[in-house]
This record gives sequence, structure tokens and C-alpha cells, in this order.
Amino acid sequence: MGGTVQNRDAFLSKIAKQLGRASKTEIARPTWQYQPQDRVLKDATKDELVEVLAQQCKNIHTDIVITNTANLPADLQKVVENYGGQSVITWKDERFKGYGLGKLMTEQWPQANIQLYEWDSELPEENIRQAEKANIGITISEITIAESGTAVLFSSKDKGRSVSFLPENSIILIPKSTIVPRMTQAARKISEKVRNGEQIASCINFITGPSNSADIEMILIVGVHGPIKATYIVIDDQ
Repeated sequence: MGGTVQNRDAFLSKIAKQLGRASKTEIARPTWQYQPQDRVLKDATKDELVEVLAQQCKNIHTDIVITNTANLPADLQKVVENYGGQSVITWKDERFKGYGLGKLMTEQWPQANIQLYEWDSELPEENIRQAEKANIGITISEITIAESGTAVLFSSKDKGRSVSFLPENSIILIPKSTIVPRMTQAARKISEKVRNGEQIASCINFITGPSNSADIEMILIVGVHGPIKATYIVIDDQ
């Protein structure tokens, strides 16, 4: 729903008068001579960006697994087992089935006594309760920033942000096609969606590995206000 700005022109005119200049109704976007934000990793291939991401994961205390759709179920199972299994919460997202994870999640995990809970927009309180007690949360990155090792998650009624915040361990699936060089390209992709009239999530989370803080005496503490451990699983979907 669009909003309406009230008394904008009068307000801006008053400010301009106080500043002793005419009110400007249009501002031309400046063209900068140097644009380093576009030069870094400009010509990198997707494979090179995966290498950059893998190196950055070492700095952000995040494990990384590089796989394809054929091997994804087995590789995901290994990560889940390494985290101790027990209970998993996921978004309600058809892409899990598209990646061939349906049988793993709905058949193999129950047989292995791994409880699976899928986010249900009709049960908000139960969603939070399940996220709080889940051992592992699994989400999917919409845009992935190679330089910083950041996964960008779009929240929605079926994609609760608690899935990536409350469980002790976080697994984020990274489609290779989503990887971009820097924050510049990530912001540009989001801006393009807005200009194209696409509905954008009201909450966009930029997640860089497990939660950590160095606010006190510059001592890094991991797992302060979110997952203690994180794994990115890069899927070759191209």
C-alpha cells in the first residue's frame, strides 16, 4: 500500500528559505569519475567468486561445502549429522523439493529420529516455540556476497527470520547463481526488483556466518545472540 506525503512542498520551501536559496524540486544524480565499487572482482567468474567466498568463510568462522543437486541430499545429511541431528526447522519453501531434498526431509529424517518442523504462517506462536528448541535451522540465500561471505535472506509469511536466528546451528543453502562480488551488486539487485515492481520482503537479513560480537575490549565472541555454528552449502545450479 502506497503512502501519501502531506505538505512536502511547503515544508521544503520553508527550509530552502531559511538557507537563503531557492527550493530544488529535482536533483541530478552525480556521475563520479572513479567508481571502485564496481571494479573489485568485476571480471571474476562464478567459480572464482566461489573461491573468494570459500576463503572468506575461514575469516567468519563458517564451514563451507561445495556440491551439486545430485550430491546435495548426501552432503546436507552429513552436515546435519555433524551438528548432532535431533531437530530441524525449515522455511516452507518449494525449492527444497526442487533441489531433491523431499525424500531426505520427509522420509529419511523421521526414520533417523530427526524431528522436522516446517514454518507454518497459520501458527505464529508455535513457529517461535519450534525455532527456539530446534537444533538446526535451514534457509536459502537469495543473494550471496562473495567478498564478505554474506547470505541475504528475504523474510515472508512462509520464511520466518527466526529460522536463521534461534536454532543453535544454521545451515544456509547457497545457489551458485546467487553469488555476486560485493555489497554493491547485492544492493543493485534489490533496487532492480523495486524498480521492476516486484514485491520485496519487508525484512531483508544480511547474515555473515554465526553471530558474533567484539564490542567488549575488542575480544571476539561467537554465538552471542544467534547460532553458534554455521555452514554454507554452495549448490551448482547452473
